[in-house]
Amino acid sequence: MNVARHLVQQRLAVSFASRVGMDDSGKGLLEFLKTNGLYSDLIQLDNELPTCEVTVQLDSDGQATYIIPEPVSWDNIQAETSLTEAAEQAQAIIFGSLASREVVTRNTLLNLLDETTALKIFDVNLRPPHYTLSTIETFAAKADVLKMNEDEAVLLSGSGNKNLRESITTFQKMYHPQTICVTRGASGAIVWHDHEFFEHPGFKVTVVDTVGAGDAFLAAFVAGLLNKLPMPQILEKACAIGAFVASKRGANPAYDNMSIA
Repeated sequence: MNVARHLVQQRLAVSFASRVGMDDSGKGLLEFLKTNGLYSDLIQLDNELPTCEVTVQLDSDGQATYIIPEPVSWDNIQAETSLTEAAEQAQAIIFGSLASREVVTRNTLLNLLDETTALKIFDVNLRPPHYTLSTIETFAAKADVLKMNEDEAVLLSGSGNKNLRESITTFQKMYHPQTICVTRGASGAIVWHDHEFFEHPGFKVTVVDTVGAGDAFLAAFVAGLLNKLPMPQILEKACAIGAFVASKRGANPAYDNMSIA
């Protein structure tokens, strides 16, 4: 949802797919989505499973850890006709590893990816214990674009190599995506794209809250790809917006898209 909200700030047309429970939290979330222009018939309702409520804990440096309950409503996203049709018409589909932890949503997502010609963008979010390496490998093999952090890149490459370029090269040879983007926190990001590496050192800010910074980065990165901008320009803008969000409280601070980078 955070990625979707930031894509709206990037002036892209966005359809957000999820599932909420028939409880007070679900009703509140539906109102929130309507207020922010993200409500559609792709938001499914679940009569049995609750709406997900994640507990976020911030350390003294503003770094976040998450407590994620299960099962919840978005573990049960069904392959409804509206979702299938939206996937067929989409220019890009962004999906995360967390949503694939349970079999129902995982199978729905796999079917969508097999039936669409859209650009497939995999946001790797390894939140122990909510993943298996085999599932991550399955989705990595289907992705055109992968975004992950530095620790995830080293882990998933299987090399145990702390040389990030070597880890990325190993990963690309294993799964053959078009683009691999690895974020490095305060040190910016590195991208492998069209057989070439690109790097940006990041922007120095006073970190207040890291929640949503990676989502903001990804939204700006995707917007740049879809608009076919040069990779150095994409990377600079994504780093700038990610740093801005990290310097503010909350995952979705408003910003003037044209004034950043």
